[in-house]
Amino acid sequence: MMHQTIIGLEAKKQLDIAGEKKVDVVIGCVGGGSNFAGLAFPFVYDKMNGAQIDIIPVEPTSCPTLTKGPYVYDHGDTAKMTPLVAMYSLGHNFVPAPIHAGGLRYHGMAPLVSKATNEGLLSPLALHQLESYEAGILFAKTEGIIPAPETTHAIAAVIREAKKAKEEAKEKVILFNFSGHGIMDLTGYDKYLTGQLQNYELPDDVIAENLKEIAGYPLP
Repeated sequence: MMHQTIIGLEAKKQLDIAGEKKVDVVIGCVGGGSNFAGLAFPFVYDKMNGAQIDIIPVEPTSCPTLTKGPYVYDHGDTAKMTPLVAMYSLGHNFVPAPIHAGGLRYHGMAPLVSKATNEGLLSPLALHQLESYEAGILFAKTEGIIPAPETTHAIAAVIREAKKAKEEAKEKVILFNFSGHGIMDLTGYDKYLTGQLQNYELPDDVIAENLKEIAGYPLP
């Protein structure tokens, strides 16, 4: 995962060229954790060394691994072929809801992202898909780029943070990872625009049922 941090290192260089010396908020959508970590980890390093940065991994409410899952030992796959690793997990037998953010439906989270969350270095956020699609539409209208459904979760969080800064009358530098375009996801946008999508939040009892499978596993 660390090799992907070239994204964050390049972002630092670009910020320096733009004359920005400090980042206040770093945001990325998170499924398994790779694209988020690629951007965020260089800033996690800064935070570990005293920088005041809010680092926010954003996931769907339908797959709330970081926001509702426990920190446990679990397998990384449903077949249990991988070794046990410490991660936030909804249980390796978790079957995600058929939402349109396909890349954000993994049952677990990368061990390094999980550890950083467990240490309080990250502030996970779960968002509904309707708010996310709304943000994606706004981004497309203002920037001329259709974002992937996964990416719209990060954009929705950026909008929240920008509005918060405006309400507080604070100037903030908000950095986020535009992780992909949505040209292949127009069916989802069509369903959003025609009112066929609805919000879905994974119930606590379903999570508890899934976690029975790992009840006897050791704890981190």
